[in-house]
This record gives sequence, structure tokens and C-alpha cells, in this order.
Amino acid sequence: MSKIPVSVCIIAKNEELHIGECLGRIRPYGFEIVVADTGSTDQTRQIASQYADKVIDFGWCDDFSAARNFCAMHASYKLVLALDCDEYIEKCDVPYLLQLAKCYPGMVGALCIQSLVSGMDGKVSRMKDNVPRFYNKKLFAYKGAVHEQIVPIKGVGGAPCENFLLPVEVVHHGYALPPAQMRAKQERNLKLLHHMRETEKETPYLCFQLGQSELVLENCEEAIRHYERGLRLTTDCQPLYVHSMVEGLAKAYVMAGRAADALTLMEHYEPLCDSARFVFYHANVLMDNHEPLRALVKYVKATMMPDTDMLGSELMFCYQHIIELYHMFGEDDLADVFYRKYQECQETLQKE
Repeated sequence: MSKIPVSVCIIAKNEELHIGECLGRIRPYGFEIVVADTGSTDQTRQIASQYADKVIDFGWCDDFSAARNFCAMHASYKLVLALDCDEYIEKCDVPYLLQLAKCYPGMVGALCIQSLVSGMDGKVSRMKDNVPRFYNKKLFAYKGAVHEQIVPIKGVGGAPCENFLLPVEVVHHGYALPPAQMRAKQERNLKLLHHMRETEKETPYLCFQLGQSELVLENCEEAIRHYERGLRLTTDCQPLYVHSMVEGLAKAYVMAGRAADALTLMEHYEPLCDSARFVFYHANVLMDNHEPLRALVKYVKATMMPDTDMLGSELMFCYQHIIELYHMFGEDDLADVFYRKYQECQETLQKE
């Protein structure tokens, strides 16, 4: 048994490409590693056995939460860190992690996950998100067949909206996929999401995830329908997925030739969604509406906000727009200032 009282729980199926690297990066930290194999036909199980403390079998039933909860059930410790096979730990401050777990026993810990994303031009960019992944399995469990979330166990308690940020950084490789693989992944997700919609109460989060998958597949009208439904079902803009739902709907509007509707939407939610990413997307929509001066103000604001680092590679795009716009307005000296910032940002991203 590991000396660190934390179990890293991973579900896997045909992940021979990633699982060795994933588990190899976990092992030096001294955590228990539990892998639930959901029916691999490649070398996933054999590779996992070289690193994991436990490799168990789970009969796949089209339910990611069921698999995660089964894996956690076999963990030796109550503190569980859930990872995916295509997520590699870059940094982890174990003493501080344990200290935070003691300070916030009834809360859920969020990882800073940096996702590699393939764009339409084939270039890979980076996006950052804080995602809840660390929990006490006696207080919390996963719920949802796909895009599963950590929720309190009924009758036990806990605070699902209260998170603390973990001293852990992870790079996620699962979105840097060839187009055919990404389409297959989204079509699988849609099948599970529609099943949830038929069997469970419709929620804003479910509508959001339906919209996300349809947007990736470029089914703009379907994405719009789900996003609009999700926003009608909630008045609470605190959850970050609501911000993403607004941004996704704005993108879908633009793709559908409704740039004016996108701008109306962003300006309606602007007082409620004050994040660097939201301001950046607001600027993009202003550009789509041929308002470059207002867009420039938003782009500059996005680079000065407390959470600017969460923009990831989008910060570089932000600087690029600022440089181009300052040149367009004849402010070459200011363009040069931001070009230096662009170079610094590029160097930082290359080191990550």
C-alpha cells in the first residue's frame, strides 16, 4: 500500500497509446493507483499492470459514472483523485495537497487541466480549465452517464459548488484528435446524452453538453436549440459551464450567419460573466459585427484580468488581434508594446 493516503482512480479502454505515460508520471508521487479496465482488446491491461496497485475489470454499460464509482469503490483510501488515461500530471505538490484536504474536508478539489486542442487549420492550441476531480468518496460520487460530475451522496452532505484549487497541473491530450476520431467521439457522446435526456430530468448542464457536441460536429441549428434551451432552464450564472454555454451559443449564432444575435447575447450576459475568456469571446463577436474599436478595448481588457492565464493559447490570439488593430488605427508604438508581450507569451507556452 502507498504511503500517501490518496488513491488515483482511472477508467480505461483501449488506451495503450497513453496509459503507460499517464501511470508512469503518477507513480513517483507515491499515490495508490487503481485502474478499472472496461473491456480493452489491446495491451492496456498489461501495461496498466506494470504500474498500478490494482487493475480491476468493469463490464461496460454505457455509463462513465458507474465505471468511475466502481473504480473508487476498490480504492484503499477515502481521498480519490480521478484522472483519464490521456491526462499526464506535469506538477504536483503532495504535502500541500494533503494540507488542503485537511483544511477543506467537505469540499471538492479542482485540477488545472491544460487541454491540447486541434483547430480547423490542424494547429494545436492550449486551453485551461479548472475541473473538479479530487473528493472524499464517503461524501461524494460521480453522476451522469457521460460528462459526469461529482455530486454529494444523498443523505451524507457536502457542497457541490464549493471547490478549492489543487496544487496539481495536468495536460490533457484527448482533444488533439484527427477529425474522424473527434467526430466518432462526439457521436458516441451524443448517443449517451440523448439517452440521459430520455431517462432523466432535463438539466441546463445536459443541454449545454448536447450543444457542445453538436457545435463540434458543426450542426449549428441543433447546437443553438440545445444552448437556448439550457439558458432558459437556468437563471444562475455562477457555474462556469453557464459562461461556456453563452460563449458556445454566440459561436453557433456566428456560424449560422447571425452575428447580430451573438452580440446581443454577449452584451446581455456581460455583467454576469466577468472572466478573461468571456471578454475575449465578446471581442471576437464585436469583430464579427465590424466594431474593431470596441473589440480592441475588450481584447486589451482580457490581457489585464486576474484570470488571464486561463486563456491558454488564446492569449496569443488576443495579442495578435491587438497588434493588428493598433496598426490599423495607426498606433504603431502601442502595437510594438503588445508585440513584445506576444513574444513573451509565445516563449512561456513553448516551455509548458
